[in-house]
Amino acid sequence: MAIEVRVPSAGESISEVFVGAWRKAPNDPVKEGEILVELETDKATLELPAPVSGRLLEVRAAQGESVAVDTVIATIDEGAVDEGAVDEGADVEESAQPSTTTPSTVQPPDAEGSPVMPAARRLLEEHGLRADVVQATGPGGRLLKEDVQRHIDRREHEAQAPQAVAPDVPADAGATKRPEEASAREGTSTPARYVERVPFSPIRTRIAERLVEAQQTAALLTTFNEVDMTQVIALRSELQEAFQKKHGVKLGFMSFFVKAAVRALREFPQVNAEVHRTERGLESIRHHYCDIGIAVGGGKGLVVPVLRNVESMSFAQIERAVAEFAQRAKENTLSLEELQGGTFTISNGGVYGSLLSTPIVNPPQSGILGMHAIEERPIARDGQVVVRKMMYIALTYDHRIVDGREAVTFLVRIKEGIENPARMLLDV
Repeated sequence: MAIEVRVPSAGESISEVFVGAWRKAPNDPVKEGEILVELETDKATLELPAPVSGRLLEVRAAQGESVAVDTVIATIDEGAVDEGAVDEGADVEESAQPSTTTPSTVQPPDAEGSPVMPAARRLLEEHGLRADVVQATGPGGRLLKEDVQRHIDRREHEAQAPQAVAPDVPADAGATKRPEEASAREGTSTPARYVERVPFSPIRTRIAERLVEAQQTAALLTTFNEVDMTQVIALRSELQEAFQKKHGVKLGFMSFFVKAAVRALREFPQVNAEVHRTERGLESIRHHYCDIGIAVGGGKGLVVPVLRNVESMSFAQIERAVAEFAQRAKENTLSLEELQGGTFTISNGGVYGSLLSTPIVNPPQSGILGMHAIEERPIARDGQVVVRKMMYIALTYDHRIVDGREAVTFLVRIKEGIENPARMLLDV
């Protein structure tokens, strides 16, 4: 019995998904709950499990294709665990017709000794291909129709890439090698010149849309300051071993900045607010809680998981949550709920070596704090020049709701908290 595999609902406002990597190929055995394919939305990557056990009959949506929610993207032959039965099912249209060669649906082995399925044989003949140049993935080394089609698609994709050949070097007819391969073969030093078209993933598309939206709808302005990191670094060095032993996580800088941000957001709620347009005009929505998004680099792009009610979290809880978010972002296992609903964002470009930047707010939020690299710089202290470990910080804010005086003072409060951590611990 053929069971349809449909794209599940991926959350509110999400009507389509992007088909990622297939974990299973047609004719592969599958177990109930085993992952069939990765589905990407504009916020996260989801894994779609098999609803039943059996064998994968067909794949109806290729990797990279955009499909709507509830679309059938595959079918599974439920309970088909017998290898021979599923082999015939993989080429349904062929097994329904009488064979004039052998009693089974499998053609005689090719020159390399691999049996070739009838549909695969015809596809080879249509495209003038030899079976020994196509990688077989079927049980027992069988060459399936899907194997041939995959080979053809890959060859056509490579052939579409522009071929750059030096004027004095003849191009091979039908060659699909890249320019640098051709140059190496001919012994020339012609530089490689080719382009590659890479479609945006849903996550990258959403990032682009939101960044443009922020620039077009908000009145963005950035203010800067610099922070002396000496006391925080000294405190970390003094307490790192005890902190890690007790809480099982390293004490980083992020928890200090999150705590400093909470203090500043309480004093300046406008930075923790949103601007909404209604029939009556513009209005602000002020949040009396702090859900702070932490920007982290993921496998598919920048994502911003949210720390909920961070005002009630300890340093250890913040560090554990941030470490977990960073790991799961790399594995693309963050849930949609964890990426929605932040009221303020912190982005640490310093981990990549950024010295100074102007971060862009994450709509509909009104502010984002940018951290940067820590560097030793000469500064004046008590009439003398000393070398201190300094960090530039930046606050980008929506000038429609946050005035310059408030934004500048907000950043000063961040500076005060980091330069004197005791103020945050004592809440003064």
